[in-house]
Amino acid sequence: MTATPPAGHRLLFRNVRIFDGSSSSLVAGDVLIDGETIAAVSESPIGDYPGRETTVVDGGNRVLMPGMSDAHVHLVGNANTYMDMVTGSEAHIALNGLAEAKNMLHRGFTTVRDMAGDTSSIKSVIDRGLFEGPRIYPSQAAISQTSGHGDFGFVYECPTALGGKQSRAEEIGFMRVADGPDRVLAAVREQLKKGASQIKMMVGGGAASMYDPLYTVQFTDPELRAAVHAATDYGTYVATHVYNVTGIRRAIDAGVKSIEHGHLADEATIALMAEKDIWLSMQPFALGDHHYPDPSRAEKDREICTGTDDVYSWARKHGVKTAWGTDLLLEPQLAPRQSEMAARLGDHYSNAEALRMLTSGNAELFRLAGERDPYGQAPLGVIAKDAWADVLLVDGNPLEDLSLLADPAKHLSVIVKNGHVVKNIL
Repeated sequence: MTATPPAGHRLLFRNVRIFDGSSSSLVAGDVLIDGETIAAVSESPIGDYPGRETTVVDGGNRVLMPGMSDAHVHLVGNANTYMDMVTGSEAHIALNGLAEAKNMLHRGFTTVRDMAGDTSSIKSVIDRGLFEGPRIYPSQAAISQTSGHGDFGFVYECPTALGGKQSRAEEIGFMRVADGPDRVLAAVREQLKKGASQIKMMVGGGAASMYDPLYTVQFTDPELRAAVHAATDYGTYVATHVYNVTGIRRAIDAGVKSIEHGHLADEATIALMAEKDIWLSMQPFALGDHHYPDPSRAEKDREICTGTDDVYSWARKHGVKTAWGTDLLLEPQLAPRQSEMAARLGDHYSNAEALRMLTSGNAELFRLAGERDPYGQAPLGVIAKDAWADVLLVDGNPLEDLSLLADPAKHLSVIVKNGHVVKNIL
């Protein structure tokens, strides 16, 4: 596999029904891929090209759609257990992440936004065509305050702000603990230096962490504004992990562009997000998506899951720009649930709305990376002329049956990423 398809090579899909990533209906036609991008989308048959190497795929009236995306993954966190993260070498952790990147691509996810973890090197080898995997928008280490959602140091260890050593999570580039505007500035700039497309900040409590109840609000106004200032100077934005109302509103006031999660928001806060044009990057969490070894964290997870239905309902009512993601973590055996969670969007949205979110909708959020967008040279998440050649041929019609996406091994007949045929079972 090479980064760029061979010069002159074309891939022609004939006899397909096209979901273009935006419309609510299908259009019958042909799609021609030339190299890394889509060369033509036509309702009339596209002819052969004498003298050009062309692979023709007869779609048999199947549905051709853009590759899916996941707006909130943790490649290394998803691919490794807690013990892997604590005791494994950095090479072990990274190689597990690389293997999971291939798995995600074979589930039909051609683009992901990684929201904590040292993934810039994984991105690099995939982009160079050395290994299979999706396009990656890295955040690098997520940034947390001491005793915040990203502080995985043990309680008996001295915080770095008071002269202590880094925690294991910091050593492997999964988290960065920073207190005070100056250290936050340094932490943000460190992630940008390491290849971050956007910045991830922890602004409230979470289920996976040990010291922060869900009601806690993390980072002061000056700290958050320092992060936003540094990210804006680099042409990109800050996304924030936060569930509770106070934290969401503090993040909005500081200039954050994306709220990650938000399951404990109230309707007034969701309406404010719509007014301020703030993205809601949410996950259709349900009990059983995560497992925790102690009652405290299990209870936090239960509380989060109870907010899913209401927040989705309010987001639809007020027209909030909503992205979809999974946020699976530290349970590699559950990684295939990514596909199930994509299909689960149909519990909250129409199938057309869900498919738009999985394709062009998420792509619109990714484009907030601006000058830091690693894939800004072509449209993403659509089937259109000059767009990236990332497409899926579905055996069935997901506009009628979204559950098809839950079983990619059976229902994704062809997967193409960057013009390369990754899978073809026709």
